[in-house]
Amino acid sequence: MKTSQEQYMTELLDRHFPSFTPELRDEIASVSEVRHIRSGEMMMDVGNYIKTVPLLIDGMVKIYREDEAGNELFLYYIYPGEACAISFVCSMRERKSNIKAVTESDCDFIVFPIKYMDEWMSKHKSWYYFVLETFNQRFEEVLKSIDEIAFHNMDERLANYLAKASGAAGSRTLAVSHQEIAQELNSSREVISRLLKKMEREDMIKLGRGKIEIIDLNVHVD
Repeated sequence: MKTSQEQYMTELLDRHFPSFTPELRDEIASVSEVRHIRSGEMMMDVGNYIKTVPLLIDGMVKIYREDEAGNELFLYYIYPGEACAISFVCSMRERKSNIKAVTESDCDFIVFPIKYMDEWMSKHKSWYYFVLETFNQRFEEVLKSIDEIAFHNMDERLANYLAKASGAAGSRTLAVSHQEIAQELNSSREVISRLLKKMEREDMIKLGRGKIEIIDLNVHVD
């Protein structure tokens, strides 16, 4: 007989992770809890050990790398119904994190102890396939980030960044500073400001105080 808490957890899992079998959902529900993290919080930092596995059910998380000088390289976003592949690797191998994860909005997670990771990989096919698909999806996104750095000039990278950020936020208006964009694209504020003003002259965007309104970027982001 399920407790009311377990029933609630099962319903959340059914809604956000429909690929999980009923047996897997029941097991997760019996050992997990919902955790709320406010917008702008650092939920994973370089050098941290990961003790719980987070499954996102509401909000958005940004994953990025940071070098010794504090320069950031954006890797990908995590949306509801998804998880971070790097957290899986660190969980299974008990390794320290080599990335940073920051909540871009108020977020809710289903979290459970890492000790269940290996057990469920062999016990539940739906969990095994979910982990593999997460690895594949994140690998593809990291490759796209590398391709942008290697094969695209900065104005193309900036347009792609704005398009991706707009899609992630579900809004044509982005509350982001030139300095924040420069950090994520590993550039300088002066370069980003110059390119943004050029894009404004070309009627691609409209600049405001602390915000950017997307008009027509004419780019396609997968």
